[in-house]
Amino acid sequence: MINSPKDGTTLLSTTRHEPNATLTLRGTTRTMKDERLLSQYEAILSERKLHWTTHHHLIKLLGSGGQGEVFLTEQLGTDGFTIPLAMKFFSPERFNDVRHYEENMQRIAGIAARVALIQHDNMLDVQNFIERDRIRVMVMEWVDGYDLCQLTDPKCLESLQAVVARGRMQYIQNVIVTYGREHLRFKAGMAVAIVRECLAALGALHREGIIHGDMKPSNIMLKRTGHVKLIDIGSAIDFNNPPRERDCTPTYAAPELIDRCESTPQSDLASVGYVLIELLSGHNPFAGEHDLGTLLQLKRELPHRLEGMLPDEVTRNELLMSFLQDLIAPDPNYRFETAEAAEHQGAAAFHRQLILGDMATEYDHDLRLWLDDLRKLDIG
Repeated sequence: MINSPKDGTTLLSTTRHEPNATLTLRGTTRTMKDERLLSQYEAILSERKLHWTTHHHLIKLLGSGGQGEVFLTEQLGTDGFTIPLAMKFFSPERFNDVRHYEENMQRIAGIAARVALIQHDNMLDVQNFIERDRIRVMVMEWVDGYDLCQLTDPKCLESLQAVVARGRMQYIQNVIVTYGREHLRFKAGMAVAIVRECLAALGALHREGIIHGDMKPSNIMLKRTGHVKLIDIGSAIDFNNPPRERDCTPTYAAPELIDRCESTPQSDLASVGYVLIELLSGHNPFAGEHDLGTLLQLKRELPHRLEGMLPDEVTRNELLMSFLQDLIAPDPNYRFETAEAAEHQGAAAFHRQLILGDMATEYDHDLRLWLDDLRKLDIG
């Protein structure tokens, strides 16, 4: 501990030479006089166990789905410390009995523990899996940003016109996002930049034997830094030990999952392909279709219908069209072999082409500035 002779400010040394020794400005030592506090400190270190009660305030609902609801919460610490977190509450409604619910929760908890160890920049950080009155709750980082459903809402551009300069608005529409067939569509370079980070996250999952299982726009978020985060691993499975029952969103599910309930890493790639088509066109190619048989047929026919649903700037680029075809091939054996291959041979190759043609941009930077613009609006 160093006391400044000028204003009495105290500086604490973080280097521990003696267990309880601190230093004054003159180099002399002082020892904590409260022996009880010191003994409590030493007891905590020697016991190697900690138990305490954590308090969370549920602030607002972030989303809901077939598995339950996700809330933004505030975790309260001591000395005024608080931190925002996301908590997913798993509903027991769709399970036949308690045993069925708990078996599924044990499986999800096991996957969550493995995901927590990956620590990939584009994957959501899982912090805990807890039980309260037998209801399971996954504790996760809160992502300060927007999901792709929010970002493709036409209101994002319509409202932005009132708060940014005309020149800035033109730049956004020329480089980042513009109006599509039904909702906003991303410019090709930007859409592929988003998908590249999705593929990087999937590659990390797949290397650990995990399939995400529910790739869709609402599960892909853009942080305010301009980087992608994959969220919601509630449908993730161990592809070496798949469960009897699968959770998925049929609109974005691969054909083999709908047809035979089979999932492989290539199934995630097909889902990414469907998302990319939607980002490029401003239209979901399967919108409004709920019959599984019809959905399956549409997905098998999609490669032949692709050219008619995409803008000319996309269809004229053979490399980009080939990238799409190799993601959405109905037969998983004809898709990219891995997420890394899709990223390198498809997405990165397209970006290299843009660089050579002097048509590339600083994607993360442009996305970050656009998200800063959106902070002026209430689109959450």
